[in-house]
Amino acid sequence: MRFYLEITLLPNPEVGVHFLWSKVFQQIHLGLVEMQNHQKQVPIGISFPEYVTGEKYSVLGSKLRLFAEDEATLVGFDAAKWLSRLSDYVHCTSIRPVPDKLTGYAIYQRQQPKTNKERLARRYAKRHKLDFETALNGTVVLRDQSTQFRYCDMPQQSIKTPFIRLQSLSSGQAFCLWIKKTLVSEPVTGHYSSYGLSATTVVPEF
Repeated sequence: MRFYLEITLLPNPEVGVHFLWSKVFQQIHLGLVEMQNHQKQVPIGISFPEYVTGEKYSVLGSKLRLFAEDEATLVGFDAAKWLSRLSDYVHCTSIRPVPDKLTGYAIYQRQQPKTNKERLARRYAKRHKLDFETALNGTVVLRDQSTQFRYCDMPQQSIKTPFIRLQSLSSGQAFCLWIKKTLVSEPVTGHYSSYGLSATTVVPEF
């Protein structure tokens, strides 16, 4: 990745940073969806330069970087166009070359907690052709017929990974996009998802 631009969120007492992340990232995702190929891959990766991992929680910070192999890709994406409705709440830099001196590389990938009760209930509803509320609050019988429980009674798992609340483009349902960061020593090239994330392809850190 040889070029990047940086977006800084500008929250205020009326508009918080979490609300801004939802709005900004939804727009970035919409733009990346328009760029994806037939395999739903895009040539733009993202990073969160203020991402901090803690013992009890992690934060994304207030900055987002978009990376591409060539300047033309970022020009074609036109971040300012996608963020035009939020221009009072974000600052977007010009496109710049990635510095020669890096601190390393990182993978930013989507993390999907397996024990999230809402997610499990949605899967159960889909398999059994039920509506979500029935699946979440009704009694579930497992395949062995010996265990009965309700998804709504499951304890909510505490997840340290930071997340952004988004709305599904297909179903319109709200969901949490958990974003996990992993530092790596060697660069790995490739493509990214329509969220700018990848389980294998890195972005530079500086």
